[in-house]
Amino acid sequence: MSAKNMDNHNRWRNRTVAFRVSDEENAQIDLAVKLTGLTKQDYITRRLLCKDVVVQGNPRVYKALRDQFAAVLDELRRIEAGEGVNDELLDTIDLIASIMDGMKEEDAYGL
Repeated sequence: MSAKNMDNHNRWRNRTVAFRVSDEENAQIDLAVKLTGLTKQDYITRRLLCKDVVVQGNPRVYKALRDQFAAVLDELRRIEAGEGVNDELLDTIDLIASIMDGMKEEDAYGL
């Protein structure tokens, strides 16, 4: 049994929620978690409760974005060589674009 934790609103987090995903879905979730800088628990909780996922820029998020941009570039080169586009690549590009768009909005407001 997991230990009880208190959240930011002084509520006990003592319930465990579990579900199964495929290897591909797990990789997509792990990538999203890495790119947002949140914990997996916080990311999944926010997504399930339809709350905004706000990316807090830090060196770890920067490194994850840089590495993922490199992976996307490799995939785009592979596609240019005549191979097809897979759905995971399109999802990754969409996620990166929305993160970068949010970062652009913060810069516009001087934050």
